[in-house]
Amino acid sequence: MAGSGAPVLILGSGLAGYTVAREFRKLDRDTPLVIVSRDAAGFYSKPMLSNALTAGKTAAALEITNAAGMAAQLGAKVLANTEVHAIDTAARLAHTAGGPLEWRQLVLAPGADPMVVPIEGDAADAVLQVNDLADYARFRTALESGRRVVLLGAGLIGCEFANDLAGAGYGVELVDPAPQALGRLLPPEAARRVQDALSAIGVRWHLGTTARAVSRNGAALRVALANGTVLEADTVLSAIGLRPRLALARAAGLAVNRGIVVDRMLRTSAPDVYALGDAAEVEGRVLPFVLPLMVAARALAKTLAGTPTPLAWPAMPVVVKTPAMPVVVSPPADPAGGWRIEADAAGMTARYEDPAGALTGFALVGAATAQKQALAKGLPPILA
Repeated sequence: MAGSGAPVLILGSGLAGYTVAREFRKLDRDTPLVIVSRDAAGFYSKPMLSNALTAGKTAAALEITNAAGMAAQLGAKVLANTEVHAIDTAARLAHTAGGPLEWRQLVLAPGADPMVVPIEGDAADAVLQVNDLADYARFRTALESGRRVVLLGAGLIGCEFANDLAGAGYGVELVDPAPQALGRLLPPEAARRVQDALSAIGVRWHLGTTARAVSRNGAALRVALANGTVLEADTVLSAIGLRPRLALARAAGLAVNRGIVVDRMLRTSAPDVYALGDAAEVEGRVLPFVLPLMVAARALAKTLAGTPTPLAWPAMPVVVKTPAMPVVVSPPADPAGGWRIEADAAGMTARYEDPAGALTGFALVGAATAQKQALAKGLPPILA
């Protein structure tokens, strides 16, 4: 078993892993800290990946600090391009090809993988996904082949990419099986505002259908939709959603459900093993957004430094980066109730109210996004 001189070991160098490390170092400068990353371990803002084209940002430009810089900033050992293939919670060891790593406390911040599109055709392997800097670099290279992009998925990330691509001059065909954009976040009336705004900058919509096959057509691609439509493309990008990375936790015998199951202290089912970020499930909730992650990281850092701190999540509105039609949404935690909508030419305010008339969520579109702070104050906390 690891001794008292063992490090805090963080698996994952995304926003969750590095934020915990930063917050921990504010409280404890002396405990050894080791961060293990399956990639190059550079620090960057992952949310920027879906709006970097219009800003003219390359993958290299998006990296804020490389692994060596992060190690120096944090007084930590950063192991880049290192895969952890097993963790032994009894022995407090994480096994890698370079040997075992011990821990005093272990933090799992593995993130999530893009969902894979079940698709046929001899170019199914040409469908791209963007989940990290390396993916984004490949995507930027693929875009050099032409200006026609078929984008699969009209959720939050899909709409952000559609706005970014269209703003950068690409022709975008957006495909989604739902009858509207942002179907999990917006009422239909608000979604229509977003769709109309993206249409105005060149996005073409194919809703209520899916991509069935992607085949090669010379140097280009041909995308066959389930409704019989065939789209010509130079690049196909899938943004249909993310799935938490659970394999390592599951193999270690930790409790998993939709995510790695943790309590309000972010403790897993094993002693001194914690989880946060896209892969953590807190009281049935998986919130793959920046603000919940930041709040969780600050609470966990205090716990790691010796002050047990339960997680409390206030209402945290989500900003959708679609400049053509700005959106801020705070999804209701309880589906009981319905939308009450007020609209004018400049924007739309949709309040989600429970059967007693209390505000439990909202969606703001266009100029109405200015109400974000005022409405957020009236919402109940996600976790009190």
